[in-house]
Amino acid sequence: MEIKRVEKNNIVCAVVQSDDVVISDPQSALEVLMTANYEIGTNKIVIDKKLVAEDFFILSTGLAGEILQKYINYGGRIAIFGDYSRYTSKPLHDFMYESNKGKDVFFAATESEAIDKLTC
Repeated sequence: MEIKRVEKNNIVCAVVQSDDVVISDPQSALEVLMTANYEIGTNKIVIDKKLVAEDFFILSTGLAGEILQKYINYGGRIAIFGDYSRYTSKPLHDFMYESNKGKDVFFAATESEAIDKLTC
Protein backbone atom coordinates (compact mmCIF):
# COMPACT_ATOMS: atom_id res chain seq x y z
CA MET A 1 0.00 0.00 0.00
CA GLU A 2 1.19 3.48 -0.87
CA ILE A 3 -0.33 6.72 0.26
CA LYS A 4 -0.09 9.77 -1.96
CA ARG A 5 -0.48 13.25 -0.47
CA VAL A 6 -2.86 15.50 -2.39
CA GLU A 7 -3.64 19.06 -1.37
CA LYS A 8 -6.52 21.13 -2.66
CA ASN A 9 -8.02 24.31 -1.18
CA ASN A 10 -5.39 24.06 1.60
CA ILE A 11 -6.87 20.70 2.67
CA VAL A 12 -4.74 17.56 2.58
CA CYS A 13 -6.10 14.17 1.49
CA ALA A 14 -4.43 10.77 1.49
CA VAL A 15 -4.98 8.90 -1.77
CA VAL A 16 -4.52 5.18 -1.13
CA GLN A 17 -2.91 3.15 -3.89
CA SER A 18 -2.30 -0.59 -4.01
CA ASP A 19 -2.45 -3.64 -6.22
CA ASP A 20 -4.42 -5.51 -3.55
CA VAL A 21 -7.50 -5.00 -1.40
CA VAL A 22 -6.45 -2.90 1.60
CA ILE A 23 -9.78 -2.56 3.43
CA SER A 24 -11.27 -5.95 4.20
CA ASP A 25 -12.51 -5.49 7.76
CA PRO A 26 -12.83 -2.76 10.41
CA GLN A 27 -9.26 -3.30 11.65
CA SER A 28 -7.68 -2.92 8.22
CA ALA A 29 -9.81 0.18 7.61
CA LEU A 30 -8.55 1.66 10.86
CA GLU A 31 -4.97 0.82 9.89
CA VAL A 32 -5.39 2.76 6.63
CA LEU A 33 -6.72 5.75 8.55
CA MET A 34 -3.95 5.63 11.15
CA THR A 35 -1.25 5.21 8.48
CA ALA A 36 -2.58 8.24 6.60
CA ASN A 37 -2.66 10.22 9.82
CA TYR A 38 0.90 9.22 10.71
CA GLU A 39 2.49 9.50 7.26
CA ILE A 40 0.54 12.40 5.72
CA GLY A 41 -1.05 14.09 8.73
CA THR A 42 -4.64 13.80 7.54
CA ASN A 43 -7.83 11.94 8.39
CA LYS A 44 -9.25 12.34 4.88
CA ILE A 45 -8.98 9.12 2.87
CA VAL A 46 -9.55 8.77 -0.89
CA ILE A 47 -9.64 5.17 -2.09
CA ASP A 48 -10.57 3.24 -5.21
CA LYS A 49 -13.51 0.88 -4.60
CA LYS A 50 -11.49 -2.05 -5.95
CA LEU A 51 -9.25 -1.67 -2.88
CA VAL A 52 -12.26 -2.27 -0.63
CA ALA A 53 -13.59 -5.79 -0.02
CA GLU A 54 -16.62 -6.62 -2.13
CA ASP A 55 -18.59 -7.52 1.03
CA PHE A 56 -18.57 -3.81 1.90
CA PHE A 57 -21.03 -3.23 -0.95
CA ILE A 58 -23.36 -6.01 0.22
CA LEU A 59 -25.10 -4.13 3.00
CA SER A 60 -26.55 -7.26 4.59
CA THR A 61 -23.03 -8.32 5.66
CA GLY A 62 -22.85 -5.32 7.98
CA LEU A 63 -19.26 -4.64 6.92
CA ALA A 64 -19.96 -1.14 5.56
CA GLY A 65 -21.62 -0.12 8.81
CA GLU A 66 -18.78 -1.48 10.94
CA ILE A 67 -16.06 0.18 8.85
CA LEU A 68 -17.80 3.52 8.55
CA GLN A 69 -18.63 3.57 12.26
CA LYS A 70 -14.93 3.03 12.96
CA TYR A 71 -14.08 6.02 10.76
CA ILE A 72 -16.67 8.23 12.44
CA ASN A 73 -15.43 7.18 15.92
CA TYR A 74 -11.85 8.11 15.02
CA GLY A 75 -12.73 11.35 13.22
CA GLY A 76 -11.95 10.02 9.77
CA ARG A 77 -13.58 10.99 6.51
CA ILE A 78 -13.55 8.77 3.44
CA ALA A 79 -14.41 9.07 -0.23
CA ILE A 80 -14.61 5.85 -2.23
CA PHE A 81 -14.47 6.22 -5.99
CA GLY A 82 -15.18 3.88 -8.87
CA ASP A 83 -17.81 2.47 -11.16
CA TYR A 84 -20.92 1.51 -9.21
CA SER A 85 -23.09 0.78 -12.26
CA ARG A 86 -23.03 -2.99 -11.78
CA TYR A 87 -24.73 -2.76 -8.39
CA THR A 88 -28.49 -3.12 -8.61
CA SER A 89 -29.31 -3.08 -4.89
CA LYS A 90 -31.76 -0.30 -4.08
CA PRO A 91 -30.67 -0.23 -0.42
CA LEU A 92 -27.05 0.25 -1.54
CA HIS A 93 -28.00 3.06 -3.92
CA ASP A 94 -30.06 4.68 -1.15
CA PHE A 95 -27.15 4.31 1.28
CA MET A 96 -24.74 5.91 -1.17
CA TYR A 97 -27.18 8.73 -1.92
CA GLU A 98 -27.71 9.52 1.77
CA SER A 99 -23.98 9.26 2.52
CA ASN A 100 -23.22 11.80 -0.20
CA LYS A 101 -25.56 14.27 1.50
CA GLY A 102 -23.51 14.09 4.70
CA LYS A 103 -20.02 15.31 5.53
CA ASP A 104 -17.99 12.19 6.39
CA VAL A 105 -18.59 9.44 3.81
CA PHE A 106 -18.78 9.90 0.05
CA PHE A 107 -19.10 7.77 -3.05
CA ALA A 108 -17.78 9.26 -6.28
CA ALA A 109 -17.18 8.19 -9.86
CA THR A 110 -13.58 9.41 -10.14
CA GLU A 111 -10.57 10.08 -7.94
CA SER A 112 -10.79 13.77 -8.78
CA GLU A 113 -14.46 13.91 -7.73
CA ALA A 114 -13.62 12.05 -4.50
CA ILE A 115 -10.90 14.59 -3.68
CA ASP A 116 -13.35 17.42 -4.42
CA LYS A 117 -15.88 16.00 -1.95
CA LEU A 118 -13.31 15.99 0.86
CA THR A 119 -11.80 19.39 0.10
CA CYS A 120 -14.74 21.68 -0.52
